[in-house]
Amino acid sequence: MQLEKTINGGPAAAPVKSAARALDLLDEIAANGPGTQLQLSTRLGIPKSSLHALLRTMTDRGWLETDPTGSVYKLGIHSLVVSSAFLDGDSVLARASHLLDEVAAATEETVHLGRLDGAHVIYTAKRESAHPLRMHSAVGRRLPAYATALGRAILAEQPLDERAGHVPDSIAPMTTHTTTDKGAVLDIIDRASQVGYAVESEESCLGVRCFGVTLPFGREAVDAMSVAVPISRLGDGREDFIIETLLSVKARLSVVNDNSIVR
Repeated sequence: MQLEKTINGGPAAAPVKSAARALDLLDEIAANGPGTQLQLSTRLGIPKSSLHALLRTMTDRGWLETDPTGSVYKLGIHSLVVSSAFLDGDSVLARASHLLDEVAAATEETVHLGRLDGAHVIYTAKRESAHPLRMHSAVGRRLPAYATALGRAILAEQPLDERAGHVPDSIAPMTTHTTTDKGAVLDIIDRASQVGYAVESEESCLGVRCFGVTLPFGREAVDAMSVAVPISRLGDGREDFIIETLLSVKARLSVVNDNSIVR
């Protein structure tokens, strides 16, 4: 007889199919946009008849909304309520807020906070650039970790034998500059581990270069900060200044973290 896996010492519960489908539906719409019942059925591989009751229930509860025709489903207002509660209650976001403000004021560029989630990094906070030309990004956006400065900075802090698991063998390019060779990506991440920061140039957004460092708030580095800059604004030593600013923040947090562990 096959033994059941355990969670916290007890037997692992079997997944609830209807709950899993509801979560898959939210993830699908968040990642790939609204859709009709038929489109969502096709995208998720769920029979249209099974999806009907789920869509109706989630619409009634405010997790989903429909367009004026009543045929296209999108995320509802309750999704925003839950997302806002997460942002308000996350301890790292609270502790990093003044650091984002500090780096944004010093560089006058777009600053992001991000967290590793599997093979992706999710933007959890943002400070806008002071310049008219800004980067189009949003809190909640999900990008491949291997193609972003945020993600590369976090992966560079992981053990060498674990990094490859976050980089797919076949990489779909996000732009014409995306590094698509797995070995080359791992070399870039290795370089980031040596110098203490990561760089990504036009690999996720044309015309923009990003610089990222981890924020060592605990023993495991899963959060990072980046500065995104239009390449046209990177003259006169600004690249070095941005890197030095980020490394200074990382160094200060490392000292605080080390002291708290000693205590």
